[in-house]
Amino acid sequence: MKTLLVLALLGCAVGLGDAAAQTAMAQQWDQLISAAKKEGKLVLLGPPDGQVRTDLPAAFKSRYGITVEYLGTRSAESASKLAAERSAGIYSVDVVLAGGETMSSVYYAQKMLAPLRPQLVAPEVTDPSKWWNGAQWYMDPEKIYVLRLFNTVLPSFHINTALVKPAEVNSAHALLDPKWRGKISTNDPYLPGIGLFNASRYYLQFGEDFLRRLYVDQKPVTVRDRRQINDWLARGTYPIALDADDDEVKRMQQEGLPVAAIYALSDMQPILSAGIGQIAILDHTPHPNAAKLFVNWIASKEGLTVLARARGAVPTRTDIDASQWLAVEMIPKAGANYRDMHDWNLAPERQKVRDIMIGLLNSR
Repeated sequence: MKTLLVLALLGCAVGLGDAAAQTAMAQQWDQLISAAKKEGKLVLLGPPDGQVRTDLPAAFKSRYGITVEYLGTRSAESASKLAAERSAGIYSVDVVLAGGETMSSVYYAQKMLAPLRPQLVAPEVTDPSKWWNGAQWYMDPEKIYVLRLFNTVLPSFHINTALVKPAEVNSAHALLDPKWRGKISTNDPYLPGIGLFNASRYYLQFGEDFLRRLYVDQKPVTVRDRRQINDWLARGTYPIALDADDDEVKRMQQEGLPVAAIYALSDMQPILSAGIGQIAILDHTPHPNAAKLFVNWIASKEGLTVLARARGAVPTRTDIDASQWLAVEMIPKAGANYRDMHDWNLAPERQKVRDIMIGLLNSR
């Protein structure tokens, strides 16, 4: 029974030669599970997302009986803490889930990562037909360290519909209308994260003058706590939120609050995001077998479905139907022209925007 379950999980019907090869692979997989169970747990560093924190460890433990110690903090804070630990010779984390800025400018740039690609051995994970563009999607230049799991169309911003009508803000330039001065909230664009992400897309589309007009002349309130932005949006204190949490906005809508996401803008490309859906294994991992088992599971149909549903994102696997939990606007359309804001080639531009924003906001 155990071998049959393993074979089903691995998708052995695809790409395996004969019964002997199938049996050998099943035995290797059983050995990996056994070794992972002996290690006892996996330490995962991920986003401070309550649903992910709950659902991911529960699903992995249900499948393999292995505990996931989930460390959920803001990317900038967790990266700094991890770097300090490692400089002291402490290696406490196995796997990281993070956004593009933290993954590229911290984990990758500081050479904290071990090659992930060789660790992915399950046939349903290595099968190229299961992935967008016919291959696993690696973000790093070497194409071996950082696997992209999400590719979601993001809202441009959110509004309180009791105070702002969608027709009033159907373009990015509509945000510059003097009537919205002092009524916009934004996440801190100094730090890696959604605030810098959105400032960068405005800069790439419209240039520095637009940043000044939006982030200085319109006098938005800038905070580092997205929960505060969500609360202000719901109450109408700041009825336009550039950086609200879309999952939280959906929950507000279910509760009947007058909030909405604005997607299509007449003067701006729609954007794609990997969100926190970039995964990597750290070097000197304390639980190497559990880490290998986990990354194969998270890249499988089962594991990635759990993560994408919990996070509210579009998986990069072709065999998962995200329309079961997402609005159609969030799912990329074939042939549409999107700007991928997590392209690593944009890292220098994001740093440039950060420097510009520091100068602009200090001048207010």
